[in-house]
Amino acid sequence: MKEKSTRFSAVWEAIFKFLTHGAGVFILILLFSMLGVLTYVAWPSIKKFGLSFLWSTAWNPVTNQFGALTTIVGTLVSTALAMILAVPLAFGVAIFLTELSPTVLRPIFSVAIELLAAIPSIIYGMWGLFKLAPINADYIQPWLSKHLGFLPLFQGPPMGIGMFTAGIVLAIMILPFMSSVMKDVFEMTPKVLKESAYGLGATTWEVVWQVVLPYGKRGVVGGLFLGLGRALGETMAVTFVIGNAHQLSWSLFMPSNTIASTLANEFTEASSPIYLAALVELGLVLFLITFIVLGLAQWWLNRSVPKEAR
Repeated sequence: MKEKSTRFSAVWEAIFKFLTHGAGVFILILLFSMLGVLTYVAWPSIKKFGLSFLWSTAWNPVTNQFGALTTIVGTLVSTALAMILAVPLAFGVAIFLTELSPTVLRPIFSVAIELLAAIPSIIYGMWGLFKLAPINADYIQPWLSKHLGFLPLFQGPPMGIGMFTAGIVLAIMILPFMSSVMKDVFEMTPKVLKESAYGLGATTWEVVWQVVLPYGKRGVVGGLFLGLGRALGETMAVTFVIGNAHQLSWSLFMPSNTIASTLANEFTEASSPIYLAALVELGLVLFLITFIVLGLAQWWLNRSVPKEAR
């Protein structure tokens, strides 16, 4: 009986290993198949424009001249602006919920964060277009132009629609994801470590900076890059408020474009094979940008962990 039970367990162990290995292989197959399909469909554009596609600012469907520089810059700038605004807020929310908030209020705030994360992106876009853009045009952008207008970033007419508004909407969108992950990471810190630090006379800031953050560094960075990945590929919310103009400008107030918003706006209008191939090549560029950014993040995380802890 015991031998039969051992044999039965061995069979299930083999099935389990097969399924887990198969799941891993399936992810790799899916990844490379997506890369292969994008490359195949975009090949006419790759063949015609070559690497100059990456630094060309031309985007003219009439003459079939296409370049990705304006959309690449728009994607990177909007994502950077969103991260600059959202990261400090995410830290503040996570620290408040784990260290400062009354115990009775913590479930309420946690549910509010989860609800914000569940709101569809198109709702953020509509809110940004009808509410945030007028506020920016009437109050925030004129104030920034008045006090910081000597900087090229804050010059230009306060239209409300443009890179600045898109960055704010993106920041609000990724904030719930990052703050939720950070909160969970901070809560995983053993209480004995925090209580020991408080017992030695450390302030809340010192406990967070010297105890909580070092303990959960990998989780915190993972949360940040989760928000970064969401911001890089966001489509509808950005499409509503960025202005959708293929132009480069130092000013954050001017209309611009991202790779995702360009695909959303123009994919159904691709009237020629080279136009379609150029749009798919934009998708391939976004795929590679996201892959490189997340790959660098994983490399940095692995380097930051001692070898004996891996």
